[in-house]
Amino acid sequence: MAESVETKLTLISLRAKREPASRFISLAHLLNEGFLEGCYRSLGRNKAAGIDGVSWEEYGENLEENLKSVVARMKAKQYRPLPARRVYIPKDEQSTRPLGIPVQEDKVVGKGVSRILEAIYEVDFLDCSHGFRPNRGCHTALKAVDGILLNKPINHVIEADIKGFFDSVPHKHMMEFLGRRIDDPSFLRIVARFLIAGYKDSELLVESVQGVPQGGTLSPILANVFLHYVLDEWFEKEIKPQVNGECYLVRYCDDFIILVQYKDEANRLMSLLRERFARYDLQLHPEKTRVISFGRYEVENAMKQKRGDNTFDFLGLTHYCTQSRHGGFLVGRRTIAKRFRKKIGELKQWLKAQRNLLKLRDLWKVIAAKLRGHYQYYGISGNYRGIYRYYCGTIKLVFKWLNRRSQRKSFNGVQFTKYLERYPLPKPFIAHRFYGLSTVK
Repeated sequence: MAESVETKLTLISLRAKREPASRFISLAHLLNEGFLEGCYRSLGRNKAAGIDGVSWEEYGENLEENLKSVVARMKAKQYRPLPARRVYIPKDEQSTRPLGIPVQEDKVVGKGVSRILEAIYEVDFLDCSHGFRPNRGCHTALKAVDGILLNKPINHVIEADIKGFFDSVPHKHMMEFLGRRIDDPSFLRIVARFLIAGYKDSELLVESVQGVPQGGTLSPILANVFLHYVLDEWFEKEIKPQVNGECYLVRYCDDFIILVQYKDEANRLMSLLRERFARYDLQLHPEKTRVISFGRYEVENAMKQKRGDNTFDFLGLTHYCTQSRHGGFLVGRRTIAKRFRKKIGELKQWLKAQRNLLKLRDLWKVIAAKLRGHYQYYGISGNYRGIYRYYCGTIKLVFKWLNRRSQRKSFNGVQFTKYLERYPLPKPFIAHRFYGLSTVK
């Protein structure tokens, strides 16, 4: 049965590509027991539980009965997602980011709904969109930015931030956009009930009148659908043909920048963006959205105007203008200072908490995995110094907290150096090489 649904999803994708104006009238029946079992097994085993406290393993103990129950309730139009459990994770030194953690049943159904939506919309999404899509991600977005700046006459960047996007998405417009491709009331009802499920913050139950809670299995695809219509399609079909000079959009989920050739066009685009988002009840952050000069002439212009070079932040990296060894223009990148401090702070707290709970060899394996994970994300051409700083900071913290496992020091400096030589931690490496490879389609 699961294989049958997989075949149907493939056929849906083919039809969506072949008939871009078609609407799908029969989707809810795909959420059968076999398909949902596959969705359950694709979920993370160690993810946090929702408000009912049921873990992935516990839900799977009676998986067949649980799936029969939820499918029966969906067929009877009685399925209603429970409120998500709201938690807060650090965003930077001063703020936190709210996340909603659904119960296991809603994670399973949400995963199934998202896979059906992906089958329809993946063929509609444009090349400027990189977030939560197959074979795309942060690094394809960063590489696209690098290629545009190196190969196109870009002199200005619009750095944009949608104020509280996930908490502000209007449900009315969200359902309107889904209705452009879907004409199945049963399927749309399930999506609508996810949107209004709300969340529980401590003991306070909050109803949702707007927003798509971050943390659920459904939120990434809904965010992409919404911004596809509000931003991507509008920009590519209506705005870009009217702009004088070069103009490009690069978006990763709700983070996006626009690269423009001429200043007047950049300022005009900024006004149009504000009007566009206001039309859909969203607002660009007044302090985090700006137009800056940036490109191959930025350093020279900054010197003439007696100011510092402009930089912009995108996907965890600060971008700046620099030169190659041969004097050519390059885009430099370094880890955002706040992000670096946050990562070092998280490592410090983890070492402090785990130093006496894990044996040294097990602690060493986790530290090595954390270093490799950091390099895999931040190890980008131009940012070797940033990942090397993280490596050095890690070594200092490890030495400090290993010596606080008891009143007696575990290592002195010489002993620790010898231990590192015998059991080396991963050295910094560039995982994503952009220089010399940048191209733009």
